[in-house]
Amino acid sequence: MNLKQTITSLLLTVLALTSFAQRKTYWQQGVDYTMDIDVNEKTYQYDGKMKLKYSNNSGQELNKVYFHLYFNAFQPGSMMDERLKSIVDPDARMVTNSGTREKPVLHSRIAALKPDQIGYQKIKSVKYNGQAVNFKEDGTILEVSLPTAIKDASTVEFDLEWQAQVPEQIRRSGRNSREGIAFSMTQWYPKMAQFDEFGWHLDEYVGREFIAPFGNFDVTIHINKDYVIGSSGKLQNPSEVKGYVKNPKIKVNNKKATWHYKAENIHDFAWAADPKLVVDSAKTKGGVTVYTVYLPTDQQVTDNWKTALGLAVDFFDFTGQHFGAYPWKTYTIVQGGDGGMEYGTATLITGGRNLKGLVGVIYHEAAHSWYQHLFGVNETVDEWMDEGFTSYIEELALTELFVRPTDNALNPIGSAYMAYYKLAKSGKEEPMSLLADYYNTNYAYSNEAYNKGAVLAEQLGYIIGKENLQKTFLKFYDIWKFKHPTPNDFKRVAEEVSGINLKWYFNLFINTTRTIDYSINTVSDNSIELVNKSNLAMPIDLLVEYQDGSKELFYIPLREMRGEKPAEKYDIYQGVKRTVLPDWFWTKPTYTVPVSKKVKSVKIDPTERLADINPEDNKR
Repeated sequence: MNLKQTITSLLLTVLALTSFAQRKTYWQQGVDYTMDIDVNEKTYQYDGKMKLKYSNNSGQELNKVYFHLYFNAFQPGSMMDERLKSIVDPDARMVTNSGTREKPVLHSRIAALKPDQIGYQKIKSVKYNGQAVNFKEDGTILEVSLPTAIKDASTVEFDLEWQAQVPEQIRRSGRNSREGIAFSMTQWYPKMAQFDEFGWHLDEYVGREFIAPFGNFDVTIHINKDYVIGSSGKLQNPSEVKGYVKNPKIKVNNKKATWHYKAENIHDFAWAADPKLVVDSAKTKGGVTVYTVYLPTDQQVTDNWKTALGLAVDFFDFTGQHFGAYPWKTYTIVQGGDGGMEYGTATLITGGRNLKGLVGVIYHEAAHSWYQHLFGVNETVDEWMDEGFTSYIEELALTELFVRPTDNALNPIGSAYMAYYKLAKSGKEEPMSLLADYYNTNYAYSNEAYNKGAVLAEQLGYIIGKENLQKTFLKFYDIWKFKHPTPNDFKRVAEEVSGINLKWYFNLFINTTRTIDYSINTVSDNSIELVNKSNLAMPIDLLVEYQDGSKELFYIPLREMRGEKPAEKYDIYQGVKRTVLPDWFWTKPTYTVPVSKKVKSVKIDPTERLADINPEDNKR
């Protein structure tokens, strides 16, 4: 190669590297919605207008943008409809049974919807910086082609007008729920799709969950003056609507009242409405106003909701202490939907429950204010991080605030462990990294997202230490609030806090269906032999009680950890000598623990946080 060719090659290389270097290490898009909604409560239709400011921070130009039109899933022949027909265990809320309990013949409820019962969002017009542009509806995705690209580090405006019909309540959204709520308005507006380092997230809506960019919402709803609304955000005109002050001066235009809400830095906005709803509220120690909006169908239901409100206030104080302060001024618990689902500063739940069931679902959905609304976890990709960590928080709060554990219950999420063991032995488990929509069964999805995900969190505390786990959650809050973290981001924080390498744990527990199975093989006067019968190695806590009544806790780190967890402050370890042994190789199935006294009893992991699928051989 001559000098000219060499220089040319170097210049091309530099240009290429410069181009790639323009990608930022972390960035996220921004949205600001201003919406005006006019509701016809008789036809269950509404007209919508939206002005959307969209900020591009990606480091590249965008020639197209996409919106989600979730209501379009509730039409015969949709992907959600076809999924219900093909999956072996469809969601019972979404099907009817023309057979018997023993021999069910299931039918998609969506397939039976008539034209005046389906859901739709029909886009009438789209403007880009004031200019009408071409668009295409494809299932639950709206594709908008742009005449000029959105430049990096710029903000543009979209104006959308659409007409929508609220579907019969089948999944989350809908009208006339089984509990009698007229409107459950979730995933109800054209929502800007998420664009991040992985590209556009354009998942068709087949019943799972969501991701969207953070932004601000300014929402005005015009609806019959007799209706009460529970919603995301903070109500701007409580004295002009029904339910929020004693003697409101309701301003009516054509028999409609206007409700005005604002919310900052959230990524979803939901509301529900019905004339029979009542409103109650209380404040947390941290100054958060918690609202309950529910149907007072009888005295027991009313009493349960009033008790649950106090327990919800306690929840926000408890969770703020352990997982980071709740950053918004309001949280609204609304009776609506088909079970329980989280949204920005609000949840919709079914309300005709006993007290324990009501508190449990409130705690779970409120915990989603952290995972996934404060941390915008991608629920379609990392569903276990969203549902699993939420279930973990829920159980900790229930144990602390509602159902006190027995003295023996050292593991507060023991029920999640039992469900995971059952799944692992069922033959239906799939890797937890599988995209949420693609599980072969709802059984596997639910148990992996909710239960195995919670096990991952509690077992992480076993690996790095209970106090380090607490520090990890709080440091993660400091670094990642109002952003879109991935599991690797959480892993890196845990590694930094603990000084322990965790690649092996996150990789094997998330990306494979390998299981943990240790046993005590032999016990003699001078040694104890342990066996790893599985293909997933873990560090071991081994509590030995000697014949003379003394105890010793042997800690065996795993070599891949490249570090050790500190001593933990469990009551069962108080006054017990702790001996750290040389690390155990994952390549070696056995390990010998030396002892100097006659042994009375031996137990692997007395705290029962090690997810050993056959724990019966963990003690002698």
